[in-house]
Amino acid sequence: MPRFLPCLFLAMLPAAAAAQAGAPPTAMPHEQASLHALASAPSEAELRATITALVGFGTRHTLSDTKSDTRGIGAARRWVKARFEAISRDCGGCLEVVTPAQTFSGKRIPTPTEVMDVVAIKRGKGDPNRVIVMSGHLDSRVSDVMDASSDAPGANDDASGVAALIEAARLLSKQTNDATLVFAALSGEEQGLYGGKVLADYAVAHGWRVEAQLNNDIVGNSQGQNGATDNTTVRVFSEGTKSNETPAQANYRRYHGGEVDSPSRNLARYLDRLAGNYLPDFQVRMVYRTDRYGRGGDQVPLLEAGYPAVRVTEAHENYTRQHQDLRTEGGVRYGDTIDGIDFRYLARVTALNTIAMAALSRAPAPPSGVDSEGAVATDTTLKWRKVPGAAGYRVHWRDTTAAQWQHARAVGDVDQAVLKDVVIDDWFFGVSAVSADGYESPVVFPGDAGSFARSPAPASRP
Repeated sequence: MPRFLPCLFLAMLPAAAAAQAGAPPTAMPHEQASLHALASAPSEAELRATITALVGFGTRHTLSDTKSDTRGIGAARRWVKARFEAISRDCGGCLEVVTPAQTFSGKRIPTPTEVMDVVAIKRGKGDPNRVIVMSGHLDSRVSDVMDASSDAPGANDDASGVAALIEAARLLSKQTNDATLVFAALSGEEQGLYGGKVLADYAVAHGWRVEAQLNNDIVGNSQGQNGATDNTTVRVFSEGTKSNETPAQANYRRYHGGEVDSPSRNLARYLDRLAGNYLPDFQVRMVYRTDRYGRGGDQVPLLEAGYPAVRVTEAHENYTRQHQDLRTEGGVRYGDTIDGIDFRYLARVTALNTIAMAALSRAPAPPSGVDSEGAVATDTTLKWRKVPGAAGYRVHWRDTTAAQWQHARAVGDVDQAVLKDVVIDDWFFGVSAVSADGYESPVVFPGDAGSFARSPAPASRP
C-alpha cells in the first residue's frame, strides 16, 4: 500500500525553499504518534465479550421479540445501549446515547414494525456539526429471511461490525475530536436497509454534515468458503459517482471526468493511505463498487441522502456461515457461529476504523468549492474556499488511470495554486486541507462530482 513519505518528501521541497526565503512555514501532514498507539489498542477480549453477548440473545431478527430481557432484538438493543452508557460513565458522560426509530412495513416487514437504532454521539469540540460515522447492523437472520424465531447467532453478520464500533467508541471516548464522532448500531438491515434509512433521516433532521460513514458489515472472518485465508487484507467498497447526481451534474462529469472520484472513493483512498502508514501488517483492497455484486448494506441509504459512505468487509467471505439455518449437511457445518471469528483479524479491522475516525475528526474539513482551470494552457490552476481549522493546503494530481494520488505539493494557507507545466488535459486533480499539527483531510476532486458537501437531490434505490 502507498505511504505518505515519498509524496511528503516531494511536497516538502517548496516548503523548504519558502523557509530559506524567510516565508512562514507551510503546514505539512506527518505521521502521528497517537494514531500509531491506536493501531495496537483494540482488545481481542473486548471484541469477544461483545460478540458472545450478542450471540447469547439467540436471534436478533428485526421481527423478533422486543419485550424479553434475554432473547430477541429488543434485548440486544438494550444491551448495546447499556454498553454505550457504561463507556460514557467511564469518560465523564462524554457520550450522548439516542435511539432513533421509525415504523416500517414492506416486502420483508409484513406488518408495521418499529425499527430502532442505538447510537452513541461524542460531540466535537471545534465543529460539532461535522460528523464522522461508524456503523454496523445489530439484526441477524437465517435461511428464510422471514423466520424470526429460529436461532440466528449472527456472529460475523454482523455482531462483528457492532463489536468493532463499540470497541472504537471505548478507545476514542477519552481522546480529543474536533468533529463529532457517531457510533451507530443499526437494525433492520436484513429486512431492507431500514436502519440505515433511520440513521440517514436522523442526520438530515439534525443538520449533520456527515463527512464519512464507515459501514462495517461482515468483518470478522479471515477464511473464505473456498479455503482461501487472508488475515492481512480488508476490502473497502466505494461508489464511483454520486447516488443522487442530477442529470446536469452527470453530463458535466461525463465530459470532464469524475467517474472514479466521488467523495466516497476519495474516502476509500484515505483509508488505504492510513493503513499504509499505521498498519504495516494490514492493507486495504479498494473495490470500485458501491457494494458486493448484487448485494447491499446500510451505507446505501446514507449515499442516497447525499453523504459520503463506504462499506468495510472482510477479504474472503464464507457463504456457508451467512444467512444459514444452523445445521450440518454433507459434512459441512452451516450457520454464523462465534467459532468462525478470527479475533486478531477483527482487531486489525477495528484498528483501521479507529485510526480513521481519529484522523478524520482531528483534520480540517475537506476544502469546499474546489475548481480547476487550464483549457488551452500549459499550466493548471486550482481554486478552493478555505475551511476552518486549516493551516495550509496541498494540491494533488495523478495519472487518469492511477488508483492513488501520485503527486502532492504543499502550497501554504492560500485559496488557489498554479501547477506550472502540468497540463490539465493529462491528469486528475484534487485539494486537501492540513491542520497546524499535521492532520490532513481527504482529497477533494473538483466540481460537484467530488464535493463532500451534501447535495440532497432525489434518488431511488435500484
